[in-house]
Amino acid sequence: MSSAFGELTVIVNPHAGRRHVGEELPELERTLRHRGLPYRLLLTQGPGDAARMAREALESGGRFLVAVGGDGTVHEVVNGMFEDGKPLVPDAVLGVVAAGSGCDFVRTFGLPGDATRACNHLTGETTYPLDIIKITYTDGAAGEQVRYSANVAEAGLGGAVTARAERLPRFVGKAKYFFSFWLTLPGFKLAEVRVQADRKSYEGPAFMVVLGNCQFYGGGMKVSPRSYPGDGVLDALVFKGPKSDSFTMLPKIYRGDHVPHAHVAELRAKEFVRVDADRPLPIEADGEVLGTTPATFEILPQPILMKL
Repeated sequence: MSSAFGELTVIVNPHAGRRHVGEELPELERTLRHRGLPYRLLLTQGPGDAARMAREALESGGRFLVAVGGDGTVHEVVNGMFEDGKPLVPDAVLGVVAAGSGCDFVRTFGLPGDATRACNHLTGETTYPLDIIKITYTDGAAGEQVRYSANVAEAGLGGAVTARAERLPRFVGKAKYFFSFWLTLPGFKLAEVRVQADRKSYEGPAFMVVLGNCQFYGGGMKVSPRSYPGDGVLDALVFKGPKSDSFTMLPKIYRGDHVPHAHVAELRAKEFVRVDADRPLPIEADGEVLGTTPATFEILPQPILMKL
């Protein structure tokens, strides 16, 4: 059985998942060969490599990119597929092989969380038209910057939690977001925010604004349960506080039972969501720390295909 979309450009971060992805490479290649899938294997060495490799593969005629690793690897590959708000190649196909410590992005699609079974989904012609979030944010002296996200982005507490999680020891593993949340929460102050979602808005206190294209983040939290990544809609959840809500709400977030809630404002946009605050709030997307508010999150309807 061969690929319906030509040769696979398989982009691997061997250091992801505390280097577990590198350990899974031999089995990954055996599975690809067994399935009769033609592929070219590229190993990243540092930040930015996956985006560059994805861009170069598309510019040289490739169409089918496969990100092997966690959410950070997916994030980079997706960013390599776009330029100036448009896909480099029409109908480019993104495949994801979740490997290492985990990948929240694939949970929305019900894809396997291990490399061997995930490779089986790279065969055939089944795809899903995938929306993408275009994020225009502030980056200090560099001014406005643009990044693309396939999964979930946040402004506020979530960005601060992600930044702290990056500093935790590797042995914490999948629980790093859980521990980082409780370490960050006590010192994080409520902000006065303005969230504009198309013609609707929210103004008032908040400690976090979640922008959901998909549903899961932070190691399995179903934070945006009403999000469907092909509906052309961006879901914004404004967590208004008080912070004491966290003690009762966090278990519900893992199940996706936290909405509707009197302290969560839900806004939906088909064009953009603009987030501003009385102080710069940190922003993260797909587990990657970006910059700060003010920021604009635009939904790009179905510019690429997700391989299922």
